[in-house]
Amino acid sequence: MKSLLLLLISVMTLWSDAHIFVYHRFGDDRHPSTSTSTKELIKEFEFFKKNNYKVVTLETLVTKIKNQENIPDNWIVLTIDDNFKSFYRNGFEIFKKYGYPFSMFVYVEATQKKYPDYMSWKELKEISQYGSLEFHSYSHPHMTYKTDKFLENDFKKGLEIFQKNLGFTPKYFSYPYGEYSKRVKNIAKKFGFEAIINQNMGAIGKNSTVYDLDRNALVGKSNLPYFLKFRHLDAKWIEPKTYPKNSLLKTLHVKLKDHIKKASIYVSHYGWFTKNINSNEIKLDINKKLKNGRNRIIVSTKNMISTKLLIKDKYGTE
Repeated sequence: MKSLLLLLISVMTLWSDAHIFVYHRFGDDRHPSTSTSTKELIKEFEFFKKNNYKVVTLETLVTKIKNQENIPDNWIVLTIDDNFKSFYRNGFEIFKKYGYPFSMFVYVEATQKKYPDYMSWKELKEISQYGSLEFHSYSHPHMTYKTDKFLENDFKKGLEIFQKNLGFTPKYFSYPYGEYSKRVKNIAKKFGFEAIINQNMGAIGKNSTVYDLDRNALVGKSNLPYFLKFRHLDAKWIEPKTYPKNSLLKTLHVKLKDHIKKASIYVSHYGWFTKNINSNEIKLDINKKLKNGRNRIIVSTKNMISTKLLIKDKYGTE
């Protein structure tokens, strides 16, 4: 009986949540805030290997979500933003050595105009044998500060050049700087992407939406156990949904799938605070003036987490 119970527990914990990670530069000491040393990269990959994590393709994970299937708790997806040449020089061989697939999101203008820090089309074709190439915009703009027309032209131009040089259309898109709004997301969805990736802290469960997939950034010396402990919190955000008028965050209203006793809340600039809930609904008066143009509101209970990005949209109507 005891053995059966342990087996059931192990099966239940196996089917839980996956995690998507994002890298930028590799072994580039000029940019420590966005670079991962080769030593640290090997350390992280050894951690995955020794702790029985399985690195799968982004496509594999997206398919699971679309099919509403349980996701193995040991799944990891590795993504790279910005096609920096440092990946080709310093990171690529390590990925190949461990046999880990990746998805690289291409900043098209940088390659098209041969910016010195970025990979060439030839180099991108070479690495595409080991990972997928996806879309990260043409001009890498702060999208919430651009008009609808600018954004539509940027998507169109970037995708045309991508297709012309690589011979296929990318399936997935990630926001430059991780910045987006409802307006920006709706414009991106017009271009037929199968999934859209953000850069919010969180995990991926079978109820995650493919048009708002959370990723954790791995830069410098990252605390992998900290990120991996988080699980997806099935939460419906009622308020706030967009950046509030006059920057005043009045109310937090979130509906949860399950009843909880306590929740921890994070608001950018103000930090964490804890509230007793005893409900499946969080409704709190916040009344805090947001200090930044880009803010994160996080709701966490036990080890489950849900993040909302609030960012000023110069051309948003909401």
